[in-house]
Amino acid sequence: MEQRVLSESSYPVSSVLSSSNVFTTSRRENLKELVDGGERFHIYRFNPSSCMFIDGYGLTHEVDLEDIERSKADPFASLSAKLIDGINQSEERRRALILFCLTYLKANARDAYMSSVDRKGFDVLGKVHNPLMNGGTGEYQWKEFRFTFKEEARDIETFCHRLVEMEEEAVYKVSSNSGLT
Repeated sequence: MEQRVLSESSYPVSSVLSSSNVFTTSRRENLKELVDGGERFHIYRFNPSSCMFIDGYGLTHEVDLEDIERSKADPFASLSAKLIDGINQSEERRRALILFCLTYLKANARDAYMSSVDRKGFDVLGKVHNPLMNGGTGEYQWKEFRFTFKEEARDIETFCHRLVEMEEEAVYKVSSNSGLT
């Protein structure tokens, strides 16, 4: 699947994915290993009759099984590590992440890395100034930021197009506010 996506993708997508250092094994290869594994593995079908969610405070909440059945798998989960690494390997893309922090969230980040992606957006770790640390000497700390797309990305191609649109919008905002246009 990964090779098919790379060969069918536009130049921006294939360049991001090919710049990644992450080696990923396709889902098909992983499942084939499970099935062909002989006695090493046992495969079971899971049919839940109830589901409970335990939140961060230790409280339990019943989850409606219809919600679980309606949930969608992330369309590019199998390539997310490669996508994240490809973006983080590029100085230009990392500068764009810093620009996102500034223009969309008014956070003056010194550095930024993408930490997760999904069809609704992405998370960035930004290194921001914290004047309260170390007795007010103004050290930096890593903080997580969430960027949500206006519309969900249906595939990796759409995800990359949304990123490019955000970059263009951020550059326009910065240049128009600085008098460079």
